[in-house]
Amino acid sequence: MILLFVVGYLIIAFEHALNVNKAATALLLGVLLWVCVIVGGELMFSGNISLKDYLMRDSGNNFISWVVNLKLVESLAEIAQIIFFLLGAMIIVELVDTQRGFQMITDRIKTTHKVKLLWIISIFAFFLSAVLDNMTTAIVMVALLRKLIADKKDKLFFGSMIIIAANAGGAWSPIGDVTTIMLWIGEKVTALNIIEMVFFASFTSLVVPLIILSFFMKGRVTRPAHTTYSNEDSIPQWQQTLFLILGVGGLLFVPLFKTITHLPPYLGMLGALAVIWIVSEIVHRKSDTAMKSKYSITHVLTKIEISTILFFLGILLAVSALQTAGHLEVLGARLDTIPLSEPSKYYAINIIIGLLSSIVDNVPLVAGAMGMYNFGCDHYFWEFLAYCAGTGGSILIIGSAAGVAVMGMEKIDFMWYLKKISWIALLGYFAGASVFIFQKFIFL
Repeated sequence: MILLFVVGYLIIAFEHALNVNKAATALLLGVLLWVCVIVGGELMFSGNISLKDYLMRDSGNNFISWVVNLKLVESLAEIAQIIFFLLGAMIIVELVDTQRGFQMITDRIKTTHKVKLLWIISIFAFFLSAVLDNMTTAIVMVALLRKLIADKKDKLFFGSMIIIAANAGGAWSPIGDVTTIMLWIGEKVTALNIIEMVFFASFTSLVVPLIILSFFMKGRVTRPAHTTYSNEDSIPQWQQTLFLILGVGGLLFVPLFKTITHLPPYLGMLGALAVIWIVSEIVHRKSDTAMKSKYSITHVLTKIEISTILFFLGILLAVSALQTAGHLEVLGARLDTIPLSEPSKYYAINIIIGLLSSIVDNVPLVAGAMGMYNFGCDHYFWEFLAYCAGTGGSILIIGSAAGVAVMGMEKIDFMWYLKKISWIALLGYFAGASVFIFQKFIFL
C-alpha cells in the first residue's frame, strides 16, 4: 500500500509532464488503496468490533468485508463533511464575486508594487485564517487575487504565499485549523494559551518566506483589464455591499455556529449558503429571465472547479485507507522510539509530524498523537504539535486543505511549487519551530 501511495503521489507530482489530470490519479489511488485494504483485511485490520455489532451485521456478508465496508462508510462520512464544507465555501465566494462584492475590497487596494502587495495579501490572509479556517481563507483570498493580478506567473507566487499565510494563521488560533480545533475540543490546550504560545512561531513561519521572496520579486503587478459594464449589467453599490457583508458574515458565522450548536462546521456553511441564495433570489425576483439566469446558483455552479473537489475526494480516500490499514499508527509507534531525552525527544517527534503532514493529512497524525500521549492540558507537546501540524503542510502543495484548494483553483503545478516554494516554506517552518523552542526556554 505504501508503495502504491508513493507511485500515485509521483504521478500527481509529474501531472504536467505525464499530461494526466491529478484528480483522476487521486481518485484511482483512493480506490486502489481501499481494494488493498479489503484484499488484505485479515492481516491489516486491527480495530475492535463489539459482539453486538458483529451479531447485527448482514449474515450474508463475509465478516472482514463487513468490517472494511464499515470503516469505509465511517471514513466517507468524515470526508463528506470536508467536501460539503469546501463546496459550500466555493459557491458562497463565487456568488459574492458574481455580485461584484469583492470589487469593493480590491478597488481600495491601490498599490501595484509587488513586494508591498505581497505583504498586504499575506498578512491579511494570516489574520483572516485565524477566524475562518485555512481552506476558506485560501478560497476567499484567491478570489481577491484574481481581481488584483493579471499575470499568471505572479499569481503563482502570490497564491503560494496565500497557502503559507493561511496555514500559519490557522495554527495559533483555536478555531483556525482543524488540528488546533481537535486539540482545543479534546482539552489538550486552552484558547488563550495556544494564542500566546504559538502566535510568534506561526508569524515567524510567514515572515521568513515573505522576506526571502521580497528579494526576488521586483517591479509592479499588472492589474486585470477594468471591465466596463453597461447600464443593464451594472450592479448598484448597495447590492455589492449587501452580498459582501452576507458572504463574509456567513463565513465568519461558521465557527460561531459550531461553538454554539456543537454541530459539524459544514452544516453552518450550508446554512450560510442557503441564506445568501435566498437573498439573491429575492433581490433578483423582478429581473428579466436573462438577468436571473446570470446571477442564479445554477450559473455560479458552472464556475466551480469540480476537479478540485474530486482531487480532494481522492486524496482523502487514499489517506483514510492508510489510516484504516494501521500504517499511520505504526508510524506513530516508530516515532516514539526516538533515542532522545525529554524535552528534545518530543520536540523532534513534533517536527517530524509536521514534515509528514506535508505528505499525508495532518488530522490522523494529530489524532494518533492524542491517543498515544497523556500529557496535561497546555503541555508544551500539544502547543508545539499545533504549530508543527498546522504549518508543516505548507512545505508541499498537497499537504494541506488550503494548498489543495489553491492548487485546483489556480492550476499550480506540484513540481513548480516544489522547486520555487517548498524550500522557502521549509525555512519558515524551521524558523518558527526555533522561535517556539526558544520561547519555551525563556518561560521555563
